[in-house]
Amino acid sequence: MSIDSLKAALPDYAKDLKLNLGALANDFVLTPQQLGGTFIASAIASRNPAVTHALVAEYGPKMTPEALQAARSAAAIMGMNNVYYRFVHLVGGDYGKMPARLRMNVIANPGVDKADFELWAMAVSAINGCGLCMESHERQLREAGITTEQIQAAVRVAATVHGVAVTLDGVEIPA
Repeated sequence: MSIDSLKAALPDYAKDLKLNLGALANDFVLTPQQLGGTFIASAIASRNPAVTHALVAEYGPKMTPEALQAARSAAAIMGMNNVYYRFVHLVGGDYGKMPARLRMNVIANPGVDKADFELWAMAVSAINGCGLCMESHERQLREAGITTEQIQAAVRVAATVHGVAVTLDGVEIPA
């Protein structure tokens, strides 16, 4: 599978997703590694095996093994952190003052440029709806020199990939 096969699998009522998917795949606001990692981390976070398979097949070969591993790690660690920190953010109280006591070593040593990892973590956090994490990642990205256009591009990828996953969950994918 590839981006073209994902577009072909989308029903006519999801034409906007097809157009967005194609446009974002050719967007040059992000580096090729940033773009590929954002697509892959977003696909994993969207929890649709067909979408994940297609986007790893499309972008995995274009990335270093370390970058591919880091994109997967961003999805994994943020899958945990987004639940925990969304709870802290929404409930308030003393929870924000307490140590999380969850291992998050990959954030300090992701194996790729820290800004790329933060961008992928931002995309996953947007999908998972963790405001506290999005604020933190956005701050880290801006401090690293990532532009608002680049951050927006990553979130646009996340939104589109998630929309594709949701759509394909509701239709039968032809073999």
